[in-house]
Amino acid sequence: MEGYYKNGQIKQVTKDGIRTHYFENGLIKASGPFDGKMQGNWEFYRKSGELWQIGYLENDLKNGEWIRYNHDGQVEKEAQFDRGKEKKR
Repeated sequence: MEGYYKNGQIKQVTKDGIRTHYFENGLIKASGPFDGKMQGNWEFYRKSGELWQIGYLENDLKNGEWIRYNHDGQVEKEAQFDRGKEKKR
C-alpha cells in the first residue's frame, strides 16, 4: 500500500499502538489498536465523517459484537461474529 494519496494526504499513521487510516479527503477512515494486525475495538467512518460501524477485531478478523449505523446515526444492524464469521441468530 502506498503511503500517500496523489493529493499528498497520508493514508495511515501508527502511533502508540493505535493505527489510523485516512480517506483522501483527510477525514478518518478507521482507527484502533494495531500490533501488526488489527486488535481490539475499532471504529470505521464514512467519507463524510459519519460513524459507520464499530466492533472488536482479533488478528484482523471480526470477533464479538459489531454495530453498523445508518446515515442518521441510528443503529442499522447488530451482529455477533466468531473469528470473521457472522453468527446466525
